[in-house]
Amino acid sequence: MKRQATIARRTKETQITATVDLDGTGVSEITTGIGFLDHMLEQLARHGLFDIKLEAKGDLHIDFHHTTEDVGIVLGQAVAKALGDKQGIARYADVHLPMDEALTRVAVDVSGRPYLIWKVAFSKPKVGDMDTELFREWFQAFAQNAGITLHVESLYGENNHHIAETCYKGLARALRGAVALDPRQVGRVPSTKGMLA
Repeated sequence: MKRQATIARRTKETQITATVDLDGTGVSEITTGIGFLDHMLEQLARHGLFDIKLEAKGDLHIDFHHTTEDVGIVLGQAVAKALGDKQGIARYADVHLPMDEALTRVAVDVSGRPYLIWKVAFSKPKVGDMDTELFREWFQAFAQNAGITLHVESLYGENNHHIAETCYKGLARALRGAVALDPRQVGRVPSTKGMLA
């Protein structure tokens, strides 16, 4: 069974199409019009070993908010759809992700109950052209639409680029572990409820 999904979203603010393969090799084709966001999503694909093809066109002449948030929505929905009923997955995973002076802890529960804990501070309002406040918006949209409980905490760091990148790489590695198929869970949903929704 292939764990792949394609989602298209069209609003007056954005037009986005994304295809996700959870059992890929980390190949990505990503175009959002926001250079730093493209870079972060490439990290998500590469380090999660997810194949991601995403094209977004948004109202960037206003700001980056709508495009950033809607990309999180669409990618989250694609992950949720690709997971199906979640049979056989590990469900939980966590990682401490270092990058030079920065260290971030990310923990994931593919629970069907979306929740975000975000304890990440930036010392500057922008990384490149992207507002640092938009990182939380992306993670919130992604967690909500993927149906995952997600905890992200920057333990320390000085370089804002590094801090942001550890968040995305940390999500990649933790999500990779959480959606991995556990041979001891074949045919079962990892919950005493018998479902994750």
